[in-house]
Amino acid sequence: MAPRLTLILALAIAMTTLMPSSGGTSPLLGLDKLAHLVAFALLVMPMSLRAPHLWQLIWIMALAYGGLIEIVQPYVGRGAEWADLVADGLGAALGVSLGLFFRKILRINH
Repeated sequence: MAPRLTLILALAIAMTTLMPSSGGTSPLLGLDKLAHLVAFALLVMPMSLRAPHLWQLIWIMALAYGGLIEIVQPYVGRGAEWADLVADGLGAALGVSLGLFFRKILRINH
């Protein structure tokens, strides 16, 4: 279940971050970074719950995925931003931490 959910979340992130931009600056500056943080936290949580011993690999793979998205974005009419990658990494760290925390609280042993 966790790998499938992670794949679905990864596809949703790709769809929303690789669609051509409508242009202009968002009046809600900063919410974009919050969206990156939340999306990447959600992305890593299922696998962090399922395979806590792989938390470092999970975080690195999420960060690499965020980096790949930033590399591809200029080719689809979007701008690449280091701040987005930082938000992705922080979100992945938060998601791994929450996954490990909830695993301990719920006493999941598989």
